[in-house]
Amino acid sequence: MDEPAEIGRRVLRWRTERGLTQRQLAEPKYTAAHVSTLESGKVRPSETALRFFAEQLGTTYEELATGRPAHLATELRLALAEAQRLLATGTPSEAAARYRDLLAEAERLDLAPEQAAAGIGLGECALESGELADARAHFETAERLLAAEPLPRRARAIRGRAVAHLLAGELRYACYVLETALDELNTSGLHDPDALVLLYAATIGPYMDMGAHVRAAHAADIALALAPHVSDPALVAGMHRSVARTLLAEGRIAEADTSIAKAQELYQQLHLRTELAHCHWMRGYVHAQHGALEDAERELRIAHRTLAAKRASLFTAQVEVELADVLRRRGRHEEAEALLTHLLDLSGERGAVHAAGAHRLLGLIAEDRGDLAAAERYYDNALVLLERSGAAGDLADLCRLRGDLLRRTGRTEAAMDAYRTGLGHRAAPGTTTLGPAPRHPPI
Repeated sequence: MDEPAEIGRRVLRWRTERGLTQRQLAEPKYTAAHVSTLESGKVRPSETALRFFAEQLGTTYEELATGRPAHLATELRLALAEAQRLLATGTPSEAAARYRDLLAEAERLDLAPEQAAAGIGLGECALESGELADARAHFETAERLLAAEPLPRRARAIRGRAVAHLLAGELRYACYVLETALDELNTSGLHDPDALVLLYAATIGPYMDMGAHVRAAHAADIALALAPHVSDPALVAGMHRSVARTLLAEGRIAEADTSIAKAQELYQQLHLRTELAHCHWMRGYVHAQHGALEDAERELRIAHRTLAAKRASLFTAQVEVELADVLRRRGRHEEAEALLTHLLDLSGERGAVHAAGAHRLLGLIAEDRGDLAAAERYYDNALVLLERSGAAGDLADLCRLRGDLLRRTGRTEAAMDAYRTGLGHRAAPGTTTLGPAPRHPPI
C-alpha cells in the first residue's frame, strides 16, 4: 500500500473524474468527513475501507492502494501459473527461462509475493540442474520476501533450501531446517496437508543418508497417510488457467485472479507427486531390507515412473540404483545391467555417488557370474568416484567388498589394506546424531 497522501490524491482524482461528491462516495458505510480526511492524506485507510471505495469508484483495491493497474498483477500471476505448469510437467530449462523474465517483471512492479513465487520456481529449476548455490540463494531470498506470511506459504521455500543443503552434503543442517518447520506446523495448529507432505517427504533423503532408517520410514508413513488429502490437480488447474484467460479478456480482473490462485494451488499439489514418489522409494527400500523383494520392486517402480515423468534426473538415478539392486537380488541380472549402464557417466557430486552405486552393483553382478577381474574393475571405478564425493559410509561398504574380493583371490595384504581404509571411513566424525523427532501431526 502506498503512503496515505498518495492514496488520498488518487481517491480525490478518481472521485472527481467520475463526478461523485464525497457523500456519494462514502454512503452507505462511511461519512463524507471520513472521505475528506482520507483525501487529505491525514489517515491511513484500512483495507476494508479501500475495498469499499474501490468498488464505488469502479476499480480494484490493488489499483487504488498501489496505483498499478490491476490487470498487470493478474497477468503476472497467470504467467507464473504457466511457468509452474512447465516445471511441474517436466521442462525445467524452459521453465527457468520463463521464471527469470517473470522475476524481472515482478521486481519492476514491486510485487513481493510474485517475486517470491518466481524465486522459488528458479530455485526448483536450479535443484534439478544441480546448481546448488544458485538454488539456495533463490530459496533464501524467497523466504525473506515471505517472512510475514504463515508457515504453509513458506513451505516450498523452506523445503527447497533444505534440499539444497542436503545435496551439498550438509545432512544434519537439512534435517534441522525441515524438523524445525514441521514442529512449528504441528504445534501451532497449522495442519496444512500440502505443507506437511512436502516437508515430511523431504526429510526422507537426509534421514536415509544418515542411517536414521526408522525415522525415514515413519516420515514416509505420515506423508502417505496425508496423501489422500492432496488430489491429482493437473486437469482442474488447466481448466482454471483457461477460465482466467477468458475472464482477463473480458476485463473481469478479480474473477480472473481467483481462478489463477486456484490454478497455482493445484500446480503446487501437482509438484507434490515428486515428494510422494520419494515416499514410495522409501517403502521400497524398507521392503528390500526385510527381503520382501517383490513388494520392494513394486514400490520402487511406482517411484521410478513418477520421477522419470518429472525428469528429476538425480532422484530418478537414485531410485534406479535401488531398483537395480532389487532386480539383482531376484536373479534378473540382465534387467539390472540395462538399468545401470546409462548411470555410469553421471557427473557432479551427487551424480558421482549414483554412478559409483551403479559401478558397485555391476561389480556384484560380475561376482555373481564368477568374473572377478571385471568385478574388481567396477569396484575400483566406484572407489575413485566415491573418494571424489566424500561419501564416507558408501566408501566403507565398498572397501569391505574390495577386501572380500582381494582375499578370495589370495591377495591377503591388499585385502587388509582395503579393510583398514574402510574402518578409517567408518571412524570418521559421523553425522547421525539427531535430536527428538518432530511432533506427530493429527491425521
